[in-house]
Amino acid sequence: MERHLAAIHIADVVGYSRLSQIDEEGTRDRFQVDMNTILQPCISQHNGRLVKTMGDGLLVEFHSVVDAVRCAVEMQRKKASQQPAASLIERLNFRIGINLGDVIVEGDDIHGDSVNIAARIQGLAEPGGIVISGTAFDQVQLKLNVGYTSMGSRKVKNIAEPVRVYRVVMDEALARREVSTLAKRRIGRLAVTAAVLGAVAGVSIWLQPWMLIRSPALIERFAYPLPDKPSVAV
Repeated sequence: MERHLAAIHIADVVGYSRLSQIDEEGTRDRFQVDMNTILQPCISQHNGRLVKTMGDGLLVEFHSVVDAVRCAVEMQRKKASQQPAASLIERLNFRIGINLGDVIVEGDDIHGDSVNIAARIQGLAEPGGIVISGTAFDQVQLKLNVGYTSMGSRKVKNIAEPVRVYRVVMDEALARREVSTLAKRRIGRLAVTAAVLGAVAGVSIWLQPWMLIRSPALIERFAYPLPDKPSVAV
C-alpha cells in the first residue's frame, strides 16, 4: 500500500442539490463552465493534480500546501470578480477545505483520514470562503498575502480527534493586518523565549559559581603568584 504526504484541496458547490432541482441542466452547465475557465486553469497553474470530480465538487492533490492555498485563493477571487449571474439563485458559489496529511494511494485515487478531514472542514467554510486545517496553517501562516482567523478546534464526523481550523481572510486590507499581527506574535514569542533562556542561564551561574572557577582561562587570569616569604635570621 503506497502512502505519501499531500496537501488535499476539496471544493464543493454550495446548495448544488437545491440549484439542480430548479434547473438541473443549467446548473451542470454552469459548473462545467467554472471548471473550464477558473478551476482547472488555477489547478494547472499552481502545480496541482485534479484527482476526480465528485458530482458537485472536486478533489485536488498538491505537493505544496502553499500552492494549494494560493490556488484556492485565486479560485475564490476570480469567482468573486465574475459578473453576477442573471439571477442570484443561479450563481454558483464554492466552499474550499484544505488539509495537509498522509494519504493512501490507489491508482490515480487518494483517500484516508487526511482526505476526510479536508472534506469535513470544507463544510465549515462560508460560501465563497476557504478553511484550512491546523497542519496546513502551520506551514503557510506567513508565506502568503492573506490572513487567518482561528476557528478553534472542531469535532468533525468520523474523525477521532478534534481538528484545529482556520478561516482564510482574503480581503487584502484585513489580510495585511492579520499577517502583521501574526508576525508580531511570533517576534514576541521569540523575545520571551530568549529572555527566559537568559534568566535560566543567569540563575544557573549564580547557583553554581564553582563552574567559573573550573574555567582554565579564569584560573589563569586570577591566579597571581604570591610574593616570596622573607627569610628570617636565626
